[in-house]
Amino acid sequence: MRSHLLNDTTAEHYRRSVTEGIERVAAKLATTERPFTGVTVDELSPRIDAVDLDTPLLDTTAALDELEEVYLRDAVYFHHPRYLAHLNCPVVIPAVVGEAVLSAVNSSLDTWDQSAGGTLIERKLIDWTTSRIGLGPAADGVFTSGGSQSNLQALLLARDETKSENAEHPTKMRVFASEVSHFSVKKSATLLGLGPDAVVTIPVDRDKRMQTVALARELERCREEGLVPMAVVATAGTTDFGSIDPLPEIAELCTQYGTWMHVDAAYGCGLLASVKNRHLLDGIERADSVTVDYHKSFFQPVSSSAVLVRDAATLRHATYHADYLNPRRMVTERIPNQVDKSLQTTRRFDALKLWMTLRVMGADGVGQLFDEVCDLAGKAWELLAADPRFDVVVEPQLSTLVFRHIPAGVTDPAEIDRANLYARKALFASGDAIVAGTKVGGRHYLKFTLLNPETTVDDIVAVLDLIAGHAEQYLGENLVEAS
Repeated sequence: MRSHLLNDTTAEHYRRSVTEGIERVAAKLATTERPFTGVTVDELSPRIDAVDLDTPLLDTTAALDELEEVYLRDAVYFHHPRYLAHLNCPVVIPAVVGEAVLSAVNSSLDTWDQSAGGTLIERKLIDWTTSRIGLGPAADGVFTSGGSQSNLQALLLARDETKSENAEHPTKMRVFASEVSHFSVKKSATLLGLGPDAVVTIPVDRDKRMQTVALARELERCREEGLVPMAVVATAGTTDFGSIDPLPEIAELCTQYGTWMHVDAAYGCGLLASVKNRHLLDGIERADSVTVDYHKSFFQPVSSSAVLVRDAATLRHATYHADYLNPRRMVTERIPNQVDKSLQTTRRFDALKLWMTLRVMGADGVGQLFDEVCDLAGKAWELLAADPRFDVVVEPQLSTLVFRHIPAGVTDPAEIDRANLYARKALFASGDAIVAGTKVGGRHYLKFTLLNPETTVDDIVAVLDLIAGHAEQYLGENLVEAS
């Protein structure tokens, strides 16, 4: 079995095996005609259940043949131009090259003696990102597994930085976030022991942006009631609508009330590289912490995220020392251990993917791709707004559209809900396209999340026609049954 260990004696075996795997994936990418096969859980489960993990195949080719049956054939392929569902981006080739390198070398980014150059590359990318944000010379940060972890760490730092005579009572602390902020804000508050009432929900305007008048009112009420305004979470790219909260006004209120300002830019961070839309993030430079997900709008493979802070000293709240790993003496010896900043210990060298992307494509290249999908969303909004078959909620700031089919002659909201739910399910089952769903005002809506520059207006038109066709089919069958 030693022949399977990657080392100097097995380098050629490694080359052949990985090349064979890459060729399989390349073949799938080249021949995939739909984003999904439409396979059901009941169809796929028996294939996987039949695999005996205690009986190895002892051959890479055989294992790849089996993988074709249980995974590759029926995977959801985000690179397809009619995958329009969640915040999953097609990935750029330089990042995939970085993924191959980092997996094989297998550096762990927790300590210098496990990573060396990897530590410095990650730090360089953190500095690059904080500079793009404008956080100042004292800024720092660390890569994370994703936006939820980044938000959790940011709120942990905010909690421990809160200075108040009531700070020792976590249940008195309050976090303010809009009604369309990411669910991880409430989840983080719970995990941090702040209590179920810790998150104060702020209403949004017609463009799905936090109402700063309402935020000011809630901050004042919080202070009057002897509570602690711990943090305001502004969102730069909400998951459902791509809306960007009014960051400058929120920053002013945070300064006035002495409140930590966190910007969840997991989605909107692509604007940091945008050639023409960077101004949409104006005000982000005043944040105390920022979440970015490179694996959304920087076209990176999962996972690639980071939490950034204005003041590097605040990261001390995540610092713990272990004699075997990062003893305190290393601080005075100026040995850079990234574990001193992270909630994780063992951690992949995910920064290498972004490094390779920037070294091959440059920031402008990434930004142009994101600008393309934002432009496409604008064109799709014009189509939806002009099409009497659909109701579209809000004009996009980024690349997300929330809408629903309104069948002619149908006025019952519940029936319209059922028609849209059916259309989404039928579309997924067909494999012709994939769209997401959400609720607005308690009603069911559909959602396009456009992150593929290869998607065209013609693709959008075709998918809208498919949605309308499935919805009308559902209504027609119901009418037949009713008669």
